[in-house]
Amino acid sequence: MITDDTVAFLAGLPPMQALMGLDLGDKTIGVAVSDTFWSVATPLETVRRKKFGVDAARLQTLIAERNVGGLVLGLPRNMDGTEGPRCQSTRAFARNFERLWDGPITFWDERLSTVAAEKALLEADTTRKRRAEVIDHVAAGYILQGLLDRLAAIKRQA
Repeated sequence: MITDDTVAFLAGLPPMQALMGLDLGDKTIGVAVSDTFWSVATPLETVRRKKFGVDAARLQTLIAERNVGGLVLGLPRNMDGTEGPRCQSTRAFARNFERLWDGPITFWDERLSTVAAEKALLEADTTRKRRAEVIDHVAAGYILQGLLDRLAAIKRQA
């Protein structure tokens, strides 16, 4: 199931399984995971992109190792909220991955997630080299944490 509706995504999630956030770039995929209570996102790793099949196999391994029940992909909207070619590419990745994995998939507006990650790394006095190594999975953490916060708000309102 692929949905843009956060409420529908929540309804499709199995209980007590982690969520995984992905920041899809042209050269890398930043990966973050949550705890099973869906409260905290933790940056995990950056996958160097090769071919879809190789990338998907690595993600499936991480999904199995971390007992992941749902995926959130950062949706790189334009600053005015419109969707361009990068959004189309992200949606295509989701459609292709859905053929390999039957868990729920949703999207989260990732505008400024990399900027926020860069700022946090700068504030932590991280070297330029180290920032380049970790920026993508830190950005994935921001994407996933945004969704986790929204899910918590939905559960509080219910």
